[in-house]
Order: sequence, then C-alpha cells, then structure tokens
Amino acid sequence: MNFIAGIILVAIAVDFILHGLADFLNLKMLRDELPEAFHGFYDKDHYRKSQEYLRVNTKFGWITSTFNIFVILIFWFGKGFPLLDQWVRSWNLESITTGLIYIGTLLLLKVFLSLPFSIYSTFVIEERFGFNKTTWPTFVIDIIKVSVLSVLVGTPLLAGILIFFEYAGANAWLYCWIAVTIFMLAVQFIAPTWIMPLFNKFNPLEDGELKQAIMSYAHSINFPLENVFVMDGSRRSSKSNAFFTGFGKHKRIVLFDTMIDQHTTPELLAVLAHEMGHYKKKHILQMIIIAIAQIGLMLFLFSMFISYQGLFDAFYMEEKSIYAGLIFFGMLYSPIDFFVGIFMHICSRKNEYEADRFAVETTGNPQSMANALKKLSVNNLSNLIPHPLYVFLNYSHPPVLDRLKIILA
Repeated sequence: MNFIAGIILVAIAVDFILHGLADFLNLKMLRDELPEAFHGFYDKDHYRKSQEYLRVNTKFGWITSTFNIFVILIFWFGKGFPLLDQWVRSWNLESITTGLIYIGTLLLLKVFLSLPFSIYSTFVIEERFGFNKTTWPTFVIDIIKVSVLSVLVGTPLLAGILIFFEYAGANAWLYCWIAVTIFMLAVQFIAPTWIMPLFNKFNPLEDGELKQAIMSYAHSINFPLENVFVMDGSRRSSKSNAFFTGFGKHKRIVLFDTMIDQHTTPELLAVLAHEMGHYKKKHILQMIIIAIAQIGLMLFLFSMFISYQGLFDAFYMEEKSIYAGLIFFGMLYSPIDFFVGIFMHICSRKNEYEADRFAVETTGNPQSMANALKKLSVNNLSNLIPHPLYVFLNYSHPPVLDRLKIILA
C-alpha cells in the first residue's frame, strides 16, 4: 500500500467516522417536548412519529454506508480493478470504447448493489410512515428510464472527456472544462421541458384565486412569469415541495400537487415568493458559477495525476489508462470534495435566509411564510432540532426553527 492509497483510506475512514458521529449526536438531540413554535401544528403522537422516522432512517443510513465501504474495500484489495481492466482489454477494442465499458461496468455494479437498499427505503420505510405512493410498475419503469437516459446523455459526455484527455495534450483539461460547462448549461435549458416530463406530469396551474395572486405578485416584483406548473408528486410520495428550475423561456416554478392540497393561498404565495427570491437574488447563477469553478479545479488536478504511476499502483493496476485514472482520481479527490461540499452547504443556507427575507419583505406577510414552513415540516416529518454538527455537514437549508425565528423577527 503506497502513500496515495493511505490518503484515500484515511479520507474514507474520517468521512465515515465524522458522519457517524454527527448522526449519533443528532439522535441525542431528540426530546419529548414539542418546540413552542409548533404548538397547534403537531400533536404528541405525530411528533413522536417524526422522531421515530429520523431514528429509522439514521440506522438504515449506517447500514447502507457500512455496506458501501465494505464493498469498496473488498473490490479494491481483492484486486477487482485490475481484473476488470484485463477483462475489458481482452476484447481488443479501441481505448475510448474500452474505457466506456470499464466505467459503465463499475456504474452498473454500483446500481445493482444499491437496488435492494432503494427498494427497502421506498417500500418498507417510506411505506411504514405513510409516504410511499410508488407502485412496483412505476418503480421499475423509473429505473428503466433513468438507465436509458444515463446511457443517452452520459455516454457522449464521458466519451468526450476520455477523448480530450487521450488526444488533446497538455491543455486537455481546459478544452474539457469548456465542453463540460457547455453541456451542463445545455442540460439546465432542456431539463424542464424534455427530461423532467419523462418522470412526472407538469400541468399549468388552473385559473382561479391562487393563479391570480401569483401572477399579480410576480408582476409587482418584475418577475417574468408565463405560468406556474403543478407536478403530480403524489404519484410517488405524499411529501410536498416546491422548486424553481431552468433559465429564460424554459424556466419553471413548480408546486407539488400535495402542497396545494395542504396549504392556503397566502402560504403558497409565500413559498413561491421564496423561490422567485432565489432568482431575483441570482442564487441559481451563483451556485452554477461555483459548480463550474469546481469542475475546472477537478479537471486541472486530474490532468496532473493522470500520468502519475503512484495513483495506479495504489489500485494494483499494472497498465495506466485515462478511464481507470478517472475513477481512481475521483476517490483521491474525495477530501477536496468534502470541503467543497461543506462550502456549498454554507452558501446554500445563506441563500435560503436571503430568499426568506425577500419573500417576507415583498409579500408583507411573515406569518404565512412561517405557517407554510411549519406545515411542510409536519407533513414531511422533518427533524425540528438537528445537532449543529449534523447541520454543518449535511444541511443545504437552515433548521426550520432558525428560519422561523428570523422570519417572525
């Protein structure tokens, strides 16, 4: 085992221990007393159910993460990477095709091993707590759609990356960065109208009080909005949400149908004002720029390690290749990715506070915003009092009690 292998093993161990500690501390925060802000929204039994939901998911997460690490280590030290490499090379195909088969096989193996956990989460845990609405046919069809879409979209992207690093020389990382950035932006444009409708129905919000209130509000803040869409989220889960996606004429503000059934018009308007706030405050553009910068950093570092023999020695690989190096570097990059992820969470939580403030100031109705957040938390059985370390590592949104305190101030 060389120095590179040691770095990766330490990173895996630290990540596992740190997240395990955060989970443990998070469970220790559970209290029988309902926070005062949620009196009248939670009854005692339902609040106890939310805490049990957290316990079950946390313990299931421990099992899943332990299994994943066990599989990685067995495959790694069982010399699975070189064995797979020998197998794909025996086909005597050109390097790009060989690389696609190598990486595709690893991804297929990962999907196959994660499938039982996905089934258990959907049809046992989510079913037990009253969330699951997914039928077996829908579950299977979703897997097929994701697989086909991954091949159609992912294969050209991966092939392009391999081609650049195989033939473009010292500036391969730069050309690749430009190409990946263009691809990522293109997906942002086409996803709302071409990809997302493959999985859910998006119907324009019907004329009425809610639509009129939303359109009037959008006009008051100079937000270009042609329509609001309702997504059939109830087809898969009883949980509710709202989100903003896309750019220009392809941008969409979407409400789950479950949310419309559970909230008043002022509450729904407050939630959509929050989503419009992300757009007006340029949060989406900000996060895309950060993501593009991260991709550039990763590709630049990859270009430095792609020919480093120590990287391949760490995985018992006798022959160097672009495709195997891409996998190995991804594992070596994990410590940087860990800190980048924390930075992204910090930015995201800051943006959520700003969007809350925008919604409150432009609607002039903090109580409706507060009530909407309370109902969302209750309906989704959210954890009301997470541990600060758990929030720091995992939360893209601030804890609901912190948001309520600021909104009502």
